[in-house]
Parts: sequence; structure tokens; C-alpha cells
Amino acid sequence: MSSTPSSSDASPVLAPSSPARQSTLAALRGLWPFLLPYGRQFALAALALLVAAGATLAVPYAFKQMIDLGFGAAGSRSSSHINLYFLALFGVACVLGVATALRFYMVSWLGERVTADLRRAVYAHVVTQSPAFFETTRTGEVLSRLTTDTTLIQTLVGTSISMALRNALLFLGALCMLFITSVKLTSIIIVLLAAVVLPIVIYGRRVRRLSRDSQDRVADASAMAGEILNAMPTVQAFTHEDIEAQRFGSSVERAFETAMQRIRARSVLTVVAILLVFGSIVFVLWLGAHAVMQGRMSGGELGQFILYASLAAGSLGALSEVMGDTQRAAGAAERLLELLAARSPVQSVLLPEKLPPRTANGAALAIDRASFHYPSRIGSNSLTDFSLQVRPGETVAVVGPSGAGKTTLFQLLLRFYDPQHGAIRLDGVDIRYLSLHDLREAIGIVPQDTVIFSANAMENIRFGRPDASDAEVMAAARMAAAHEFIERLPGGYDCFLGERGVRLSGGQRQRISIARALLKNPPLLLLDEATSALDAESERLVQAALEAAMVGRTTLVIAHRLATVQRADRIIVLEHGQIVESGTHAELVARNGLYASLAALQFNTQ
Repeated sequence: MSSTPSSSDASPVLAPSSPARQSTLAALRGLWPFLLPYGRQFALAALALLVAAGATLAVPYAFKQMIDLGFGAAGSRSSSHINLYFLALFGVACVLGVATALRFYMVSWLGERVTADLRRAVYAHVVTQSPAFFETTRTGEVLSRLTTDTTLIQTLVGTSISMALRNALLFLGALCMLFITSVKLTSIIIVLLAAVVLPIVIYGRRVRRLSRDSQDRVADASAMAGEILNAMPTVQAFTHEDIEAQRFGSSVERAFETAMQRIRARSVLTVVAILLVFGSIVFVLWLGAHAVMQGRMSGGELGQFILYASLAAGSLGALSEVMGDTQRAAGAAERLLELLAARSPVQSVLLPEKLPPRTANGAALAIDRASFHYPSRIGSNSLTDFSLQVRPGETVAVVGPSGAGKTTLFQLLLRFYDPQHGAIRLDGVDIRYLSLHDLREAIGIVPQDTVIFSANAMENIRFGRPDASDAEVMAAARMAAAHEFIERLPGGYDCFLGERGVRLSGGQRQRISIARALLKNPPLLLLDEATSALDAESERLVQAALEAAMVGRTTLVIAHRLATVQRADRIIVLEHGQIVESGTHAELVARNGLYASLAALQFNTQ
């Protein structure tokens, strides 16, 4: 075989929050694969950034020339010099405006593009996870990371990186020009700023930790809201509206308190940075003013020094502000990369085998001594040493009390999980060595909990086979006894069914699900309580349709209502994950075992 499939014991759980976080750069380094494809756009933005920074740094020098040469000259020559320097200053402003606009456009485009790629990659990865992932991760948590966290990444790529580079360039350029203007005064500034930067960096770590905590609390509130909104009929039926509103309010308050801690910490960081930086600069400028009075520096040089010092101070202050955004983005990147790092324990092999050509009778199924326990229930097997042979075209009913392992059997057949022991073969091929797509393409399922998407009836049925024509969709609907009620809907097949099918009855939703499976036309059909939500008339119609649909395919039927499986070719009875009886309805009733007891409760035969 090409490779060994992974064990189902591995759990794709998100990494929990821990005090030891990655450094900011380490967290952001994970975004590199999303930035790399757009090197040309980054280069163009960097070029515009360099031009804009150069133009900004040229402004103080132009002012110095204006003061020392223009205002210091006399007569007509003075006027011509002033005009020349003002024209030059306007030219610098034009270059600055064009370069700044180009930089803004390019970095904004990059922010939107990278964020869209990141959202698409995270979503595409999440939908490939096995059910074990969704057992331990709330949907609201995933949605929060897809929306709130990616927005922070957009701010980072589309604004913060550009602002950080711009201000870093301005700071370094202004610092160089300060040395050229006055080595003594600049040396004093450097010593003072060195004493300022250290507390800013140390305090910035606290801001980053609080940023991550704030995002976690927002995700908690989103997860709670999503869970409750999806269960509103139950909440209202139990009159829990006020209770749930209070729970959500408490969650929002916790998020607010955590956010306020972050905001207070960031405010302190900002005020400390600004006061220390500008305090240092004011002190140095005071020394410069005395130097001009003593004739050791010209007025133009002092003006130039002041402007460059202001640029350096403003750039450093902006860098401290950007640092806060970067800390939040690093926390967001960490959370998103946790999603991308989650690995499903169920994977396709690198070189999958192919199923043999489909026969007229359907697929052969063989389960050989399979044992399985859920990752969250180690030590409690759902199936134990389970073996079953199903011939092509055979209809096998699976019955038994709740918790016997019936639904688990279907989940193993679909490879939502892998058994810890044993093997499952479809048409002689171990399903672990099939691609997940090929395996699930060969299986149709009508689940007990019907899923209806927020779309019209036509698209909901077409979900079974996206390339099906309208005529094929309608034919499947007729087979599932759904055509008549769909035709009576406002707009017929174009009628929007509402979120989770709220505009349909339970029986109507189930017939849509049956039509979807019939449209897929798979060789193996799994029916999990397929007629449980139907009234007597609809059940009669659907049962007849299902019996016709079973022709030419292998069918496994889970049923609690034994009346629906009496005509199955074989009935197997599960208890505690093991087959305890097998035979036809008449044979099992005659044995007076577990099946007979279940039948007596439903048919009152004893």
C-alpha cells in the first residue's frame, strides 16, 4: 500500500491557551506563505514608500535653505531665491502626494487580498476536518476566527506594516539628518531615547497578552450566541429567553472587561511613550536655542533640527501605536494558524486505490472484526469485534436499542472515523486506501437529523449531485414523494426554504433529504431513520419510493420503527456494539430474543 492511514485516536483539537506564547515575530512568520505570492505588489508599495519617505525628509532641508539663503539674501535676488525655494517645496509636496497615494492603494489592496486568501484557506481547511474536530471546537469560535481575527490581519497587512516601515524609515532618516545638523545635540537625544525604549518594549508584552485574552473572550461570546440562536424554538419553548439573554450579557461583560484592560494598558503605553519621547526632545531643543543665541548654530540649522526632531519623535510615537496593532494581529495570527495546524485523524492516502467498475446490483460490503471507541470515550467501545458481510443488492436492516452502535456503524462506513481494530472493505477494497472523495461519492445517506440549506428547493435537492439538470432534480423529488408539496410552495422549486428549512414541516424536510440521496444515485445507500418524521400517508409513499430506489444498489437501513424493515432481506440486531441476532423478521420473532421483545412492544404480538 502507498501509506498507512492515521489512527483515529489522534484528536484534531485546537491548541489551548497557555501562558507561554510565541514571540510576535514567530506568530507573524506563519503568515509568510500568504504574503509570498504578492512579492511584486509589495515591491511596488516599498518603492512608493521609499519615495514618500525621501520627500518627507527633504522638507526640513528645504526649510533650512529657505531661512539661511533666501531670507539672508538682499534685494531682488532675495525675492527670486524665495520663489525658487517655495517652488521646490511645492514640487516635493507633489511627489509626496503621488507616492503616498500609490503606497496607500497598494497596501490596501494587499490587505484585502491577503485577508481573502487567508479566510479561504482557513475555511477550506476547516471543512475537511473530521467530526472529532467539531466535537471539541465550537462553531462560533471558528466563525470568530474567520471574521474578527482575519480583520485584524487585514489591518496589519493593509495599514500597520506600511505605517511601521514608513515611520521606521522616517525615524532613521531623521536621525541621520540630526547627526549631520548637530552631533552633540543628537547624541544627547540618543542617550535619552535609549532609556525610553526599554520600558516601552517591556510593557508592550503585557499589551499583547491582553490582546489575545480579549479576542478569546469575544470568541466565547460569539460561540454562545451562535449556539442559542440555532436553538431558539427550544429556548422559547422552555421560556429561557431572559436566562439566555443574561448569560450572553455576562459573556459580553467579560469580553468588555478584558478589552478595557487591554485598552488601559495600551493607553498607558501610549502616554508613556509620548511623554518620555517629547520630553527628551524638548530638553534638547532648549539646549539648541541657547546654541543659536551663542552663535554656534544658525537659525536655519535650528529650524531644520526642530523639524527633523519632530519627525523622529512623531515616527517613534507612531511606531509605539503600531506596536499595539501588531501585538493584536500577532494574537490573531496565532489563533488562525492554530486552525490551519489542526490535522484530521482521517486522511486520504497519498496514492489511493480505485474502486472497481460499478455493477448492476450495487456494492459489496465487508466489515471484518471492527472495534471502535470515540476519542472522547476511551475504554468504552461503541462497536466490539463487529463483522458483517453484505452482498451486492442486498437490503440489511440494523435495529437495536439506543446506544447499541447503529449510528456509529454508519459513521465508520463514511470514514468520519477509523476503527481502532479491524477493517472495512467496499467492493473488496479497504476503505482506508480509497480517497475520501471516491469513498463518499459511492455512498448516499439520508440522516436522521435532516439538514436543509438556506437556498431554494431546487438547489437543496441538487446538493446531492451539483451537475444534475432540473429535470433530474424533479425526477428525484417525484421518487421521494416531494414533488407535489414543492409545487404548492410559493414559487415552486424556486421557493426559498429559510434557514435550516424553517418554512417546511419535519416530514417535508425529510423528503427533500431523501430526494437529495436518490439524485446522487450511489451504489451503497444508508438510511438512518429515513421515514421517522413522516405521517402515515407520506410514509407509505416514501417507503414505496425507497423500495424502488433500492433496486440496483446495496442498502443499509437503521430503524426504530420495525414496521419499516419487515421486508428487508436480513435484519441484524445490535446490542452493546455487537451483533446478537441476525435473520428475517419472521425468523427473529420466532427466536423470542431481543428482536422479539422489541417487536412485542411495537406490534403487541405477545
